[in-house]
Amino acid sequence: MTPVVYLDNNATTRVDPLVFEAMRPFFSERYGNPSSMHAFGGSVAADLRRAREAVARLIGASPEEIVFTSGGTESNNTAIHAALEAFPGRRHIVTSRVEHPAVKNVCERLARKGYRVSFVPVDGRGRLDREALLGQLGPDTALVSLMWANNETGVIFPIPEIAPLVRSRGILFHTDAVQAVGKIPVDVEAAGVDFLSLSGHKFHGPKGVGVLYVRRGTSFAPLIVGGHQERGRRAGTENTAAIVGLGRAAELAREELEAGAYERVRRLRDRLEQGIRERIPRVLVNGDPAERLPNTLNVSFEYVEGEAILLMLNEHGICASSGSACTSGSLDELQLRRGRVADHGHQGSRGVVGFGLHLGLARAQPRAPGHGGALHRRAWLDPLQPQPLHDRAGHRTRPRGAAPDHRPPAGALAVLEEGGPGLQPRVPAGVTGAGRRGDGRPVFQRAAAARFAARPASNQSTQASSPSPVRAEVSKTGIPGWTWRM
Repeated sequence: MTPVVYLDNNATTRVDPLVFEAMRPFFSERYGNPSSMHAFGGSVAADLRRAREAVARLIGASPEEIVFTSGGTESNNTAIHAALEAFPGRRHIVTSRVEHPAVKNVCERLARKGYRVSFVPVDGRGRLDREALLGQLGPDTALVSLMWANNETGVIFPIPEIAPLVRSRGILFHTDAVQAVGKIPVDVEAAGVDFLSLSGHKFHGPKGVGVLYVRRGTSFAPLIVGGHQERGRRAGTENTAAIVGLGRAAELAREELEAGAYERVRRLRDRLEQGIRERIPRVLVNGDPAERLPNTLNVSFEYVEGEAILLMLNEHGICASSGSACTSGSLDELQLRRGRVADHGHQGSRGVVGFGLHLGLARAQPRAPGHGGALHRRAWLDPLQPQPLHDRAGHRTRPRGAAPDHRPPAGALAVLEEGGPGLQPRVPAGVTGAGRRGDGRPVFQRAAAARFAARPASNQSTQASSPSPVRAEVSKTGIPGWTWRM
């Protein structure tokens, strides 16, 4: 059995065991409806109150400003809806070009309905053009919605600096902080935002539960109408177990932030980045190296097809992603700002890898010898939970009943290291060699059975040509990006 190294924590995190234990009684023992008049349900309402207080403490809010939702997507939709309801005569929204689809797609849909939407650009490092943002504001602007931290590059927007400038003009301000809460300190009172969205599964809480922070005194209209739950701001019987889990995850995240967990994770990220730079040529780190999430590293490798690398990484027990439900298109925007526009006839693709480091690192957890997985030589993520993998046919990789093998995968990133153990240059199935370019770079052409969908190539680097240790491992079909998140 190959142990799993999970590097996709910006997409989702595992539920912390302490969170799971807090949730367990609410499935089959304390299952009362918190809106009921009887004591059996009323006691559950007290647990919801404690969860609300825990979330409020995590983001510097008051408990009555917390509205429980089904997740970040609902929170974002509700905030935008509420702002437009608050200013029915205003028809203008300002957001950025690198927002999560839960904001971007909503704005595009509103644009088709007659609203005017301004998408503010970012620079080559993913930083927001602040002057362009302020230049878009006007008397018709109802809302500015900006993410606190980007889910792909980890770039942090200066929300505490921007929000007061926006609100001073009588415009509501919403921030999608799904990727920020639990990873960096967030204080809604100090930032001066009107709305903030967060989601429990991004910091070791359960899926299907989130929060919309609504500043006290802000005009609000519910998106989901029905019963009186959440003070009439979000109808529907509360997802008690998930809300309790979210509250416990908020408590743990607050403890870890106060203990300096984000600094520990940042050092791991920097160590990984250094190891990649030392071992692999033609590497570019995407995003702002100074202002980014401590757990996120987004890297481009030239002449690499993302999907092919993902398949090879999977063979080594490394879970990675070339995109997810959280893909925002920010990498395309960064490439555009760097001048690397699509050009099918020039230089080749750049495979993008986004690492999302494990967040629950403050509490030391025991690990059996050899337990876990190597990121690169001697760099460990703690704690990792090895899980059995299956081969491509869906069969078990060890006999049923056999003892699990918890040894770390030897050379887990061998496919990305020059001369890595056991690495033999090969061409993926369905891709045939077709000689070399004039600059000595190999050119692969697709066979009829090629399994990877071609996408526009990127007009890439001007660095001197040198052999890439992984160039022979993948087809050169022009896929511009892929994403790992640890």
